[in-house]
Amino acid sequence: MPPRLSLSVGVCLLVILLTGRASGDTATYEVQSNVMIPMRDGVQLAADIYLPRKDGKVLGGPLPVVLTRTPYGKGTSEARAYTPHGFAVVAQDTRGRGKSEGTWTWMTTDREDGYDTLEWIAKQPWSNGKIGMTGNSYVGATQHLAAMSQSPHLTTVIPSNPSINHGIGSVIYGGAFRLRVVNWVVGNAANSSLSRDPAYKEALQRQAGQKEYYLTHMPLRRGTTPLRIIPEYENMIVDMLEHRRNDEFWRFSNIIDYVDEHKDIPVFMVGGWYDLFSTSTTETYMALKETNKAPTHLIMGPWPHSPGGRSHAQVDFGPDAAVNMGSVNRVWFDRWLNNDETEFGKNVPFRTPVRLFVMGTGDGHKTEDGKLYHGGYWRDAPDYPLPEAVETNYYLHTGGELTPDKPAAPTASTTYQFDPSDPVPTVGGCIVGGVSGAWNQWGGKHVWNAKEPMPLSMRNDVLVFTTPPLEKDTTIVGPITVKLWATSSAIDTDFTAKLLDVYPSTKEFPDGFDLIMGDGIIRARYRESDKEETFMTPGETYEFEIKLDPCSNVFKKGHRIRVDISSSNFPRFDVNPNSGEPANDYRQKIIATNTIFHNSEHPSHIILPLVPAGE
Repeated sequence: MPPRLSLSVGVCLLVILLTGRASGDTATYEVQSNVMIPMRDGVQLAADIYLPRKDGKVLGGPLPVVLTRTPYGKGTSEARAYTPHGFAVVAQDTRGRGKSEGTWTWMTTDREDGYDTLEWIAKQPWSNGKIGMTGNSYVGATQHLAAMSQSPHLTTVIPSNPSINHGIGSVIYGGAFRLRVVNWVVGNAANSSLSRDPAYKEALQRQAGQKEYYLTHMPLRRGTTPLRIIPEYENMIVDMLEHRRNDEFWRFSNIIDYVDEHKDIPVFMVGGWYDLFSTSTTETYMALKETNKAPTHLIMGPWPHSPGGRSHAQVDFGPDAAVNMGSVNRVWFDRWLNNDETEFGKNVPFRTPVRLFVMGTGDGHKTEDGKLYHGGYWRDAPDYPLPEAVETNYYLHTGGELTPDKPAAPTASTTYQFDPSDPVPTVGGCIVGGVSGAWNQWGGKHVWNAKEPMPLSMRNDVLVFTTPPLEKDTTIVGPITVKLWATSSAIDTDFTAKLLDVYPSTKEFPDGFDLIMGDGIIRARYRESDKEETFMTPGETYEFEIKLDPCSNVFKKGHRIRVDISSSNFPRFDVNPNSGEPANDYRQKIIATNTIFHNSEHPSHIILPLVPAGE
């Protein structure tokens, strides 16, 4: 156990003088490492405290404070970004992680721990009681959870791609399970408190390299996996795999349904169209701006889970896509922690509440590093979804057509077999790790479960519906929904939908390019409610609604809009065994015969938020 350190501005038991750079300025700061902050239950959490120096002297305060709470190991990036501008910075290991005491329970104590940490900081002589929080992913979620604790000293937050709303979409999506979470837990176990012992660390790191085996040998049962040597991690992932309903199990992270619990403070939401939490980020903004009196801002770039870059995967979105989010965040903190509006009023991202990157205005050439130049531009808006966007139906037709015309045929359908032993491979989309982000919908050596360099559209269990080449540029911005009418031979199965921007063949891309824009899934037993299961009667027709990832894209003239329908997307989502057995407790896999209707009585369609030309 690390020694417990008491904080004093004048006397530090462990002080390291470091040099940081931010915005071109050179600054120095002093850090007191692994200060143990007591929680209400006696557990102590480790924090590094950074105080800025100026002219060789420590600025003892009182100062505004920037706090990060992370399970990934404390770093110096925030200290180097904010101490040159007169902020104190606190970086804390969450419970059971890094140098902190206790057992990691995956956010379930982070409301209380966040509150206790904020109250402790507010009492320190170097703090003026105004505290902002920042960070990405899990570190974004700890901000929202602290805000839901209603701490009087939490002044503002900048949640970037926050892992929140787990039962609604971040972990459970349409009743299916995001298998990225399995990889995440297995990987984090290798850096758990048990890994402080070299022998255990070696064993856990060895298992972290077996993620594909975990994914292909579902379900996971307690006491049967290598994670049994660290039972809190095995229990964590098994508990999540078992709980598919949006119920009290996921209550701790639910902002959408309990937005009134969130403190009314200025919130700056940062997200990416290709981030796995893009839906949660935009929906959290929509919920907060309806209840908050304080300003709520949103920026959505063409980014994956790490915001700010111009390209990822196989696609380049142009130089305008690159944003120095550290500088933008500092302007936000100056406004709300220092009451300094000097740069805030001039800073482009804050001219309006919403700033969105609209992808797709590039010419499609191949860049020097071999990427497709998809391009795009920034659009300021008063709100999200865009008030001017018009929900427009594009209908599925016999022969694979996709048009705004409603089908006239009284009987038309397409039937396919879904074999859970041979699921459709995931190639890109809103995931993290592996083949994630903006990818052409072809297999290849980069796809571990689809190594043949062939298009996914060739599979018999993928139904492809495509518009003719577009006669003009077509812009969509906002949430995407697919409505299907379908039957199945099984009492439970899945239906998936995917939206693509299809490039024509060119000399540089002779095969064209089938660019994924977003996808979604619905587990049939949750078609009526995310809180209750209702099984199907085989052969009966049911209506299904599939929520896709939100999209902001220009489908250029000559391109095609495409919708792919199937029943699996692995390993983005767990595969439905079609047996109707309980989640994470099945032994059978059954081939389901699924039928999609596209006729006058059952006009299956995608709903696209079209932005009128000239807007």
